[in-house]
Amino acid sequence: MNGVHDMGGLENLGPMAPDQAAPTFHARWQARVFAMVIASPSSNNIDAGRHARERIPGPAYLAMTYFQRWYDALRTELLEGGFVTATELASGRADPEGASASPLLRAEDVRAILTRPGSYMRDRAQPPSLRVGDRVRAREMNPTGHTRLPRYIRGRHGVVERFHGAHVFPDSHAHGLGEDPQPLYGVRFTARDLWGDAADSHSSVSLDIWEPCLERA
Repeated sequence: MNGVHDMGGLENLGPMAPDQAAPTFHARWQARVFAMVIASPSSNNIDAGRHARERIPGPAYLAMTYFQRWYDALRTELLEGGFVTATELASGRADPEGASASPLLRAEDVRAILTRPGSYMRDRAQPPSLRVGDRVRAREMNPTGHTRLPRYIRGRHGVVERFHGAHVFPDSHAHGLGEDPQPLYGVRFTARDLWGDAADSHSSVSLDIWEPCLERA
């Protein structure tokens, strides 16, 4: 999706200065939002969650803080999944006449769930079509839905550095079209390939990109 959330590679947004001493959550409500997202029945599709955040209208998205976006997307996913009604969300109370289900995540299971290893790697019968060392071009794509291909590398040339195996393809998974495992590659782009001759000749960016988003250069 081409939207305000895709800010990678843009100029004049200021430097990133992570504060290593900052708390994980700056307010208690942020921790509650995080917990609700993890416990949500929609939490088994991280790509759909990203797509829900990307659909927040641009002006609202830019005005929100990080966890406000999470909260807004959670509401969208719960409504679209049929887990709650608009009336329940507005009132904050469950409909006594509505369907009920056992909690997805009990308090005593939280630690085990959050520390359990997981992977989006999958088996795939077809072999990859690219090899390490191949020169490739990121496709010129302007999808109306979710994609993990950043806008600033589209049409740019790079070199395959590594093959990660087949992984769930987010561009399908986000839309409920199945996991559709695709080969995933680590691709290196020089700064000059991305931003022209004025860029630092010694700098580069390495990105993980799925095969349908690449073509041979």
